[in-house]
Amino acid sequence: MSSHAQTATEPTDTDFEPEPSPSGPLAGDPALIGVPTFLVGAIALGLTLVGYVPAEAAGAPIAIILVATGVGQLIAAIWAAALGQNAVAAIFGVFAGFWLSYAALVLGLTHGWFGIPAESAVATQELFLIAWLATISLLTLATLRLPLAFTVLFGLITLSLALVLTATLTGSASIQTAAGIVVFSFVAVGTYLFFHVASLATGGAGLRLGAPVVR
Repeated sequence: MSSHAQTATEPTDTDFEPEPSPSGPLAGDPALIGVPTFLVGAIALGLTLVGYVPAEAAGAPIAIILVATGVGQLIAAIWAAALGQNAVAAIFGVFAGFWLSYAALVLGLTHGWFGIPAESAVATQELFLIAWLATISLLTLATLRLPLAFTVLFGLITLSLALVLTATLTGSASIQTAAGIVVFSFVAVGTYLFFHVASLATGGAGLRLGAPVVR
């Protein structure tokens, strides 16, 4: 065999170069951002509902709700979707829509952005609440396979929306205060969930979340 043929078939140094290592899989827990940013907006909203600020200062929580909560929920939803956590992405995506649209509603009504006359402002708020009450109710039913703590959380959120809607329809300050109290109750459940995810993230075992309603 000729030397030329041998050279052509002999392996070269480049044949033994290792292939580039594939990038590692995405990791992490979007709830570490999603839950606390949800809580801070809920606390601000609850304080508003119980009358911590005057009624004419309805925009008081918007700085938190728009910049921290709305953006935080959106980041968590994108992160969860990148991880393939479809249910988690759906939950944070729905709540991103809720908080951002709430901020848009308050800012729009306050500054007259949407061309809605003053006499239609209450009906506009009712429309908003009815639409989101229906959506969060569906979310609650659709996630009954999740641990019980999540069902309790979504159920309390649904109840708070129902109470705010009732207060808006009737003009009752006491029902609005009751809605604020329910908001603080789901903040308590959300705090428990945050301790759960924070424990897992720091090497702990997590907390008990309860058996799902539907298996």
